[in-house]
Amino acid sequence: MTVFDLNSDSVRALNQHLHDASSDYLTVKNPAGRHCIACGVDSAVEVSIDGHVGYYCAGMNKKAQVTIAGNAGPGVAENIMSGTVRIRGNASQYAGASGRGGTLIIEGDASARCGISMKGVDIVVAGSVGHMSAFMAQKGSLVVCGDAGDFLGDSIYEACIYVRGKIGELGADCIEKEMTAAHLDSLAQLLTSTGVDANAKEFRRYGSARKLYNFNVDHADDY
Repeated sequence: MTVFDLNSDSVRALNQHLHDASSDYLTVKNPAGRHCIACGVDSAVEVSIDGHVGYYCAGMNKKAQVTIAGNAGPGVAENIMSGTVRIRGNASQYAGASGRGGTLIIEGDASARCGISMKGVDIVVAGSVGHMSAFMAQKGSLVVCGDAGDFLGDSIYEACIYVRGKIGELGADCIEKEMTAAHLDSLAQLLTSTGVDANAKEFRRYGSARKLYNFNVDHADDY
């Protein structure tokens, strides 16, 4: 096991080590809200961060398993490609933004725009999410075990949203959809694989009404 203490080691040195490693188990001590920790990792390493992190932690992650034992600032797991990022606390704005694959697990709450422009990532939030979550979501799943703020799924494409709690106003072109047996099975598997204790049967599904795919003057007020 490799240990980096950010009271004495630099974030640049930490990230360079992760970029050079083909495999490793690494612990990061005293992150103290520093930005860009464990960014651009492209190997099957395991990273355990003991504390809170700042902006863009685990951004562009590919293959790595990153665990944050604290809260995360804006843009955590931004553009994640594969691997897993787990946050033991809460996440700030636009968690998992533009994620193309992999899994993001937030054991607390997420702020506004969680999953904005997601393109294949699966995001599971054990708590609640803020407004504009899954805005322009194209592919993947956003699972919210708590409540969701206003404008959920605004301008959504083909991503799936599952919410167990209450929601505010739905975003443009987002509607409640049938929860089929296939969706129940897929959701149950995702909850099990991420270790989130929730019953898939308690969730409702939301997705695109498909009215905004092409411009239609009859729907001009919705744009």
